[in-house]
Amino acid sequence: MRKFFLIVLLFTYCALNAQDTTAVKQAVDRFEKALVERDSVAVKSLLHKKALFGHSNGWVQNKDEVIRDMNSGYLRYMVIDRQSVSIKVDGKFAVLKEWMEVTGIKDGTNFKIKLFVLQQWIKTKSGWQLWIRQSAKQG
Repeated sequence: MRKFFLIVLLFTYCALNAQDTTAVKQAVDRFEKALVERDSVAVKSLLHKKALFGHSNGWVQNKDEVIRDMNSGYLRYMVIDRQSVSIKVDGKFAVLKEWMEVTGIKDGTNFKIKLFVLQQWIKTKSGWQLWIRQSAKQG
């Protein structure tokens, strides 16, 4: 009976973890789509109130700055082309590793850059929210 209980517990844990991984992936998809579409309502709901958004050039923004610069057009994402993604969930935290190519405009200058992005998401009452993001330029 004890083995049966442990097996049920293990399967339940795996099923819940898979659901959380799917939910994180969906939140990431919504966030990247919102950045491209300049959907400030969606971006605001998906960024944690204490979010830090680090860029590959060392520039770090908080939640309000991300939204302000998106709305003003100072930083505009035209295409976010995800090439691979890995998600690990542990309780209310998720770590995401992502390789992507991003095309956009910063302060009137076009850019196209290949990035490695490390993100930490946190599960809140509002759902999964991006807490910390840092990117690094590749090649």
